[in-house]
Amino acid sequence: MLSGDPSATAGADPFLAPEVAVVGGGPIGLAVAWRCAARGLRVVVHDPAPGSGASGVAAGMLAPVAEAYFGERELTRLLTESAGRWPEFAAELTEATGHDIGYRTEGTLMVGLTADDLAEARRLWAYQQGLGLPVTPLRPSQLREREPALAPRVRGGALAATDHQVDPRRLVPALRLAAERAGAVLVAEPVRRLSDVVAGTTVVAAGCGAAALTGLPVRPVKGQVLRLRTPDGGPPGFRHVIRGYADGEQVYLVPRENGEVVVGATVEERTDRTVTAAAVLRLLRAATDLLPELAEYDLVETIAGLRPGTPDNAPILGPLPGRPGVLAATGHHRHGIVLTPITADLVADLITGAGVAEPLLAPFRADRFRTT
Repeated sequence: MLSGDPSATAGADPFLAPEVAVVGGGPIGLAVAWRCAARGLRVVVHDPAPGSGASGVAAGMLAPVAEAYFGERELTRLLTESAGRWPEFAAELTEATGHDIGYRTEGTLMVGLTADDLAEARRLWAYQQGLGLPVTPLRPSQLREREPALAPRVRGGALAATDHQVDPRRLVPALRLAAERAGAVLVAEPVRRLSDVVAGTTVVAAGCGAAALTGLPVRPVKGQVLRLRTPDGGPPGFRHVIRGYADGEQVYLVPRENGEVVVGATVEERTDRTVTAAAVLRLLRAATDLLPELAEYDLVETIAGLRPGTPDNAPILGPLPGRPGVLAATGHHRHGIVLTPITADLVADLITGAGVAEPLLAPFRADRFRTT
């Protein structure tokens, strides 16, 4: 178990002080710690409750295609690059820890329930195809060949074969163990001021908490999510991740081999974590419209979390202006899980000097929000 105080390890000897302090023990922070420790750096992670932020609510979709939206070309490029690293990242993490992180590669079906839903979906698919992303249109009969449980009303859809999934609730413990085995130390105390952190480089991976620590424009974006479970505990009656439009409502359905189905998610400019009846009703109605058998599943969890959003919905990566030795790795909004491998690699490269000129970082620098 990761635990300890860096002063207890380092004593008064400055040569044993941490070289890297990571503030935040979610997937991003733990992956950064793992990558840095694996390169031989002395690493400390500050977090009183690792994995208790947005990742504990997240569905774990690795979806650079389905998440490619209008006006976000640079972000789509980063998502695609990171998703391409996930197979090796997952294999390496599993080998390092022996943990099954729920990485699955069946792909994602994007569907429209009504004619209007399908028209809206096709507009987005055309944009995605225009970016060269692998979107394969499917007729209703082809959809039901892949997923017979889909409702007969579904008018059409498309396959994003390279959009995969992982289970964040398995991912975080695995990353924590990998970081521990590489030599990182967890300090189970919150960081209230960056000036209290003693290290050569401080990485702020604190999600929504980054705003108070750095002044960066990171805001909470509320998301409500449901978890269902099959009545018999067996696998769900579908294999692909389903992302659909149902009478104008967007919903995703993520099947797990243990019988769980994650249904989500709302996007609300709110800061509370209250689960509302209206959100549960909307999500369940859309989910069961697309997959009627879900009406017979057990409702085992309703939960709300706060995504760390930014003004342009893209992460903030790299040096913090005016704060020497401080790097940002925050603001990942809906994309924290899929962007975990590339964020960890880019930040570790910056710390070791290998990624100073990395072109992938340029669109996501903190200084892009300066107004003067």
